[in-house]
Amino acid sequence: MAATYAAQGSGLYISNQISLRKAQISCASSFNNPICQILAQNGGRSSKVGERKDKEIATTAMIPTMSEIMDSSKAQKLQLKLQTLGPFFRIAVSSLETEKELGRAEGFIKIWFGAGKILHLDNIRLRRETLDMEKSIFGIGLFVGAVAIRYGYDCGCKTAELLAINDSELYHSKLVRFYTRMGFRAVHEVTGGSMQDLAHLLVWGGNGTRMDANIEELLLKWGRKFKPRSSSQR
Repeated sequence: MAATYAAQGSGLYISNQISLRKAQISCASSFNNPICQILAQNGGRSSKVGERKDKEIATTAMIPTMSEIMDSSKAQKLQLKLQTLGPFFRIAVSSLETEKELGRAEGFIKIWFGAGKILHLDNIRLRRETLDMEKSIFGIGLFVGAVAIRYGYDCGCKTAELLAINDSELYHSKLVRFYTRMGFRAVHEVTGGSMQDLAHLLVWGGNGTRMDANIEELLLKWGRKFKPRSSSQR
């Protein structure tokens, strides 16, 4: 009895396989077949899932790690130091040659209803005398910003926000150009002349240009600068 049942079960399995094969063959001539449509939909879903995973892997590979950013700064004779306390962080950059501090960044991770975690860059300050150096605005500042952005990424932030402070027209214009080149976009001009500005003034403590950026896009945009070069690229 058991042998007969097993044989019948095997025959049913073979029969199902043959039916499935026939359905697949019929797809070539009749896509309106319901079975054919199900097979096509399942195949399409699997393909999309595979493509999405491949894209995520490729994106992750292009994003610089914190250690890669630190190593890259040392090649430019810069020393970066990240300190954290709860949601707050501070990043200092100094010269490896003179040990003199050249700039710093401070901020914190905040949770905003409907937006999740946001990297709040309270300030990125460079010594005024370094602003005339070519590597300062797109070198020193970029390394400090990269550490902050990568830290926000590691904390699960999607968006970074800052205020390009307007304490002098020349300094403000340089800051806006720097942040724009980094990948930030202006979202509001804080002048103190409206009720909306009142909230910004309480948060940021001054006038300036409010700017936002997508953290992953920033890391992808500048990833090559911090990624180690292969021997073929040198």
